[in-house]
Amino acid sequence: MDDALVIGGTRFIGRHLVEELLEHGYDVTLLNRGSHENPFADDDRVRRIEGNRTNDSALEAAALEVDPDAVFDCVAYYPKDVQAATRIFDDCEAYVFVSSGAAYGREEIPKREDETPLADCSPEQAVDDSGATYGPRKAEGDRAVFAAAERGVRAMSVRPCIVYGPHDYTERLDFWIDRVNRFDRVVVPGDGTNLWHRAYVGDVASALRIVAERGDAGEAYNVGDRRLVTLEEMVVLIADQLDTTVEVVTAGPRELEAGAIEPDDYVLYREYPHVLSTAKLAALGWESTPIGEAMARSVEDHLESDRDGSEHEPDRESEERVLGILDTF
Repeated sequence: MDDALVIGGTRFIGRHLVEELLEHGYDVTLLNRGSHENPFADDDRVRRIEGNRTNDSALEAAALEVDPDAVFDCVAYYPKDVQAATRIFDDCEAYVFVSSGAAYGREEIPKREDETPLADCSPEQAVDDSGATYGPRKAEGDRAVFAAAERGVRAMSVRPCIVYGPHDYTERLDFWIDRVNRFDRVVVPGDGTNLWHRAYVGDVASALRIVAERGDAGEAYNVGDRRLVTLEEMVVLIADQLDTTVEVVTAGPRELEAGAIEPDDYVLYREYPHVLSTAKLAALGWESTPIGEAMARSVEDHLESDRDGSEHEPDRESEERVLGILDTF
């Protein structure tokens, strides 16, 4: 495969994917609305076609203009998006849909692609745009991939868990890096052993390329760090990269109540462990970046950016009330 069309491609996962494809000799074309700054605007190796991917005519025009070998769909948020793309690009060598670990419909450890059932998706959920229906919509997108494969399309799906790394506009990890960078004591909800599987963005990008090149039609592949760390371990890893030390203060629901905080208010906290099996992807030859190296790159990017995670709760003032209560025990 030589020519790749990336639908999206300028913000986070798509940006890293473009860099991955360029490193492996692909000619890359982007299809997007142009509503975000294009980091490849001055790179003559990357073409850009303006178009709204929710408009089938834009996809059809791109298919005629580019005739791509591989299509990477980074911004398909509704089942109809996947249905349209797999129809329009039905003769490409590979169509890869960026799904999500949130597509799974049952809590189990670990979640496996061919065993753990997908979430149901009602007709109403399929067109909803709220966060509550994100997982069901991704699950239905996966079903569209499977249906396309049955029609002979080499369509596949990649399911990342929580993605982190440079250029992460969600600022989820930035919240924690900022806390460690500014304070000697960092509040961690629960007992610190919470597990929410995370995936370094560079590994997601390489997974997408490898699945396009080596994956099987109609298959889904989980992607996540091969070494999982608890929330407390993550905070310590961040401190190591900042060359500092912090006191991790764990706080249960009763202690957090002093600051009117719920454990779920914390970004990257999840009461029930969310763990994905990545063995199927590893069997294709994919490898995970060592966690220390991934965190080092993430911390370096945070320090060079203006991101601080301040849009996420809780605020430090509320945490100080919790720390004050804990200090009286």
